[in-house]
Amino acid sequence: MGHLEGSLSPYLEAHRDNPIDWYPWGPEAFEEARRRDVPVMISIGYHTCHWCHVMARESFSDPETGEYVNDRLVSIKVDREEHPDVDQHFLTQAAAFIEQLGWPLTVFTTPDGDAFHAATYLPPEQRGETPSFRQVVDAVSTAWSEQREKVLDGAQSLRDAIRAADQQAKNREPIELGPQDWQSIIQHLADQEDTEHGGLGVAPKFPIAPVLQFLLLTGDSAATALANRVLEAMASSPLRDAVDGGFFRYATKRDWSEPHYERMLYDNALLLWCYSSVGATREATGIAGFLQDTLRIRGGFASAQDSESVIDGAKVEGEYYRSDAATREKLQLPARDEKVLAGWNGLALSGLAEAHRRGVAGDLRQLGDEVATELLATHRDGEGLLHRMSRDGKLSPAAATLEDYGGLALGLLEWGLATGQPRWCHVAQELVDLCLTKEGFVAPGGGDPTVHALEAVSGDVSEGASPSGLALMATAAHGLAQLTGEHRYREAAVAAAAPYAEAVRMRPLAFGGLAGVLWRLGSPDRELVVITDSEDSELGRVAREHAPSSMLLAVVSSEGAQAFVDTGFSLFEGRVEAGTERAYLCEAGVCSLPQTDPESLQVALTAD
Repeated sequence: MGHLEGSLSPYLEAHRDNPIDWYPWGPEAFEEARRRDVPVMISIGYHTCHWCHVMARESFSDPETGEYVNDRLVSIKVDREEHPDVDQHFLTQAAAFIEQLGWPLTVFTTPDGDAFHAATYLPPEQRGETPSFRQVVDAVSTAWSEQREKVLDGAQSLRDAIRAADQQAKNREPIELGPQDWQSIIQHLADQEDTEHGGLGVAPKFPIAPVLQFLLLTGDSAATALANRVLEAMASSPLRDAVDGGFFRYATKRDWSEPHYERMLYDNALLLWCYSSVGATREATGIAGFLQDTLRIRGGFASAQDSESVIDGAKVEGEYYRSDAATREKLQLPARDEKVLAGWNGLALSGLAEAHRRGVAGDLRQLGDEVATELLATHRDGEGLLHRMSRDGKLSPAAATLEDYGGLALGLLEWGLATGQPRWCHVAQELVDLCLTKEGFVAPGGGDPTVHALEAVSGDVSEGASPSGLALMATAAHGLAQLTGEHRYREAAVAAAAPYAEAVRMRPLAFGGLAGVLWRLGSPDRELVVITDSEDSELGRVAREHAPSSMLLAVVSSEGAQAFVDTGFSLFEGRVEAGTERAYLCEAGVCSLPQTDPESLQVALTAD
């Protein structure tokens, strides 16, 4: 029986019977490496990663290669989605050896976990200047045996350099971004636009949804126009599945052709928010349908759908997705990665909330309520602490991260406001409170214990395809400050996000989530509360259609408003009047007179 026996991760499960004697992430593998006095090979990937599948078939499944590796190394297999802290830790180290980081990521370390070599995909035979997998294993083993002192010195120098950079990042002085800075940031993003094919950047081309969210949040005319052009280009490109509307992870070409066909929950959750925000009914409906029909499983939403499908007995990437609806009915569905991740499901709740708020994807209330209920029932223990991952109701030992607490808190907060249910906002507040410490936002338990045992550097905040845990938590805290009037939440959000202002100014394409947080915190808070007991309220319709996505919006009945008050959310105090219909519009703590006329409210919301 292999060491991966019993692992819940579908990615690890797929490697359970490999000839390579994989260990799961944890201290046991490092202890074994010390006992044998051999290096450690850490292979990091995820279930829907195409090149991970390729390397597994070519090298990891070969008996001779397995025996060769087992004689020279202790090997660890890591699902990066199960252990994001581990992934980020080794990405930071691997950057010293690789220009183009990606997965599969192969990192060779000392028995103490210090990296001294890294690579991404390695072929079974040398191709051009790219060595084979076995050549690299041989070189690593030889260096460890014959040049031990040089290996250890290099690993220690890398650790020291990363520690120094990490400390420098922690000590940087926060700056405040002013109007000129924001215009410069927006212009920088506009300069990245591919004016021929649409989108940001060249190839490979990703949605970069956090950046689109930021652009839409600003309300700036140039920013929203840019976001709309990108969204329109993606919607009409091969990146969007023409049959059911879900979006693929990225395209390999500038013109969005040749997608890598895996479909990730986080991409589609964030894009659901974006398309809903701009009122794109077709796209929002398609994504919501993909979530419900394809990714919905026990406990929430699955993490992803695979890029490969079995056709004529062989695994083929993309063939299923290139087929029309009629042909697909005759083909085997691509596999799902059926792990449920708390943070990613929080992003999905945020996307559903924006779609529900805008009324662009049908009735989503039952779906969102069921997902929220199942998530909390499975992923939250009796003390209110979160578990990051489950599969079929069983919990992984992987530590919950700030992404999980922040993502789920934000999703519950926005879902509660969109549906007028304070119970979800109350749980969101409890999750934020669990992470609010004197040192800032910290996930309870402090993260992965094995990473800490290796005396790992924390690294800098990483963003890209999805917002960082810090950005999600700061956004949730800011929303709670508006709901409760408690300044501690805003102060914590500012303290957490402000040190990254310089990074946002210099590289906004890489920090869309933090850009959105900093923009919110640097702008006057705006709230709109509509109290109405009519299901077809014209005042409520105007609010939902015209309130900016950056505005905290709640359209609730008088009974619902009282429930928010009773739950401790002071924004609703003094606004509970049964039988009346009023809109309360506030900015920077100052509220205008209650409005009862829909046209006047629309003018007020669109005046900017």
